[in-house]
This record gives sequence, structure tokens and C-alpha cells, in this order.
Amino acid sequence: MKYICEKLQIDYPIIQGGMGNISNAQLTAAVSEAGGLGTIGCGTMTPDEVEKIILETKQRTTKNFAVNIAISVSPYTKELIELVIKHNIPVVSLSAGNPAPLIPVLHEHGITVIALVASVKHAQKAEAAGADILVAEGFEAAGINSNLELTTFTLIPQIVKHVNVPVLAAGGIGDGHGLAAALMLGASGVQIGTRLIATQEAPFHERYKQNLVEAGDTETMIIGRSVGRVRRILNTPYARTLDEREKAGMTLEQYAEWTSEKQHVKGAIEGDMENGFINSGQISGLIDHIPTVKELLDSMITEAGGQINRTAAELEAVKSKAAK
Repeated sequence: MKYICEKLQIDYPIIQGGMGNISNAQLTAAVSEAGGLGTIGCGTMTPDEVEKIILETKQRTTKNFAVNIAISVSPYTKELIELVIKHNIPVVSLSAGNPAPLIPVLHEHGITVIALVASVKHAQKAEAAGADILVAEGFEAAGINSNLELTTFTLIPQIVKHVNVPVLAAGGIGDGHGLAAALMLGASGVQIGTRLIATQEAPFHERYKQNLVEAGDTETMIIGRSVGRVRRILNTPYARTLDEREKAGMTLEQYAEWTSEKQHVKGAIEGDMENGFINSGQISGLIDHIPTVKELLDSMITEAGGQINRTAAELEAVKSKAAK
């Protein structure tokens, strides 16, 4: 945990997940200002669009922030690598593809590389390729997910056991209890996404935020299994339409069209739940208010510390009683 904070130059071992085409400078800067590591997700945006967000983020904060490049999703991977080098971005996270060819280039420019993984095999390959930090994402996470469907609780300790680089936990984490649990599983920190949507600084549609606040524990759904493109979204009118289309049979091309970034923007930014979807992790069932980002991160650290201390005291009491 201490290493993560020092390596990334942050106060708290909490980083923001990439949010694709709905990424923005306002939330990214707010996370960094609150002590975490804000992240700009490139999605399928053009380099010019990403550059505008980078420049605005730098105007909003002087603290470190990262850029996430989804390798197989973006048609501009090469140009985005050049862009982060141009703007001296200190941390880059790589997801949705093989990071090996890109890591040496980033390291040549002193950039810390985070690789997103979803299995022990992927983790070992990323470590061998030179990744400095791994984010192990469980199946509880929002948005595009691994077809392997491993949960965070099982994934984290297995990956930690088989690699030597620090591991951050992602998927199903959005409060201090989740942070404490991740640390107990061997993680050095966490990556969060859905919980940051429901914050005051997040410039997303109020319907998105309100849906998260009102969501119960079974409100997310999985689409895309039939075409090998798993995604977790919130149960909305458009989500149910997608589910019906999939049950009736759809091609990969149709799925890509119906779950494009355009449809994501419709739901998340425009609040059109009839014609667009919204990503959501299973953590949505725990969201019941909309704090500032600073209030959220501060509370996570305080809550995690309290939970760990209480648990340690209880375990000591059990141990003492058993020894009598």
C-alpha cells in the first residue's frame, strides 16, 4: 500500500477506473485532488478529443493523473501512446489487449505502466512484459468484462500468490469495507469506477446517478455472452431491449452496434434510458447517497482503518480465549 502511494505519488491507494468515451477532466481532476489517482479513459475517442481532456485536467489539478488506453478497442493506440509521451503523463494503464509491445516504449519515457488483468495467466504475462502494477478486475465490475467470469474474492489472492508486482483490486468495491477486504486478500489498493459515477463532481446525467442510488443488489445484468463480449450494465429499459434481442439471436456486428459508445453516451450523458445503456458494477446495491469525491475517498480510508482495527482486536480476543 505504501509502495503504491509512493510510486504513483498519491495519498490514498485508490485509483479511478477508465470510463471510456464518457471520461472527463472534471471527475479525473477531482479524484486526484482528493488524494487518489484520477484516470482519463480514451475509449474510442480521437487523439484530439483525448488531448483536450488532458489539457483541461492539467488546468484543474497539478497532481498526478493517468490515461487508460484500451488497446483492442481504440483505433488510435499508436497515436495515443505518442500523445501521453508528448504531455508527460506519468502513469498509463493498458487494458483490453496485449500490453507487451507498448510497455518498453512507455518505460523509455519514465512512464509507470499499470496493466489490467483478469486471470493468473494474464497477470504473469503482464508481469513478464514489465508492467509495474497490475489491476486485477473481478466479474462484479461494470462495463466490458472478462469472459472468464472470476470474482474479485477468488481472483485477487490467486494473482497475488503468483506475481511479485503490486496488485490493485477492482470489481465490487466502493466503500471502506470493500477496501479493507481487498487489502486482507493481499491487494495493495483498489480501483473503483461505478461508485465515482454517483458523486457530486461527476458530470453525468442525474438519471444515471439516481438509478445507481435506487438500485438494489440484483439490479445489474450481463449481456453479450452469446457473442463472447461480456458486459455488465444496469437494468434499464434499453438494457431489457438488448437482453430480448440477444435471446432472439444477434450477430457480433449487431451487438457491437447496439452497445457502441454512442449508446453509452446516450444513457450516461443524455439520460436517455430508452435508447442508451449505463454501465454499472454490482457495487450499485450499496450506493445510497451522492457525496463529493473527497468525502467518498476520505470515508473509505477512515472506514477501512476502523474495520481492520476492529477485526484485529476481535481476532486477538478469540486467540487469547482459545489459549486459555
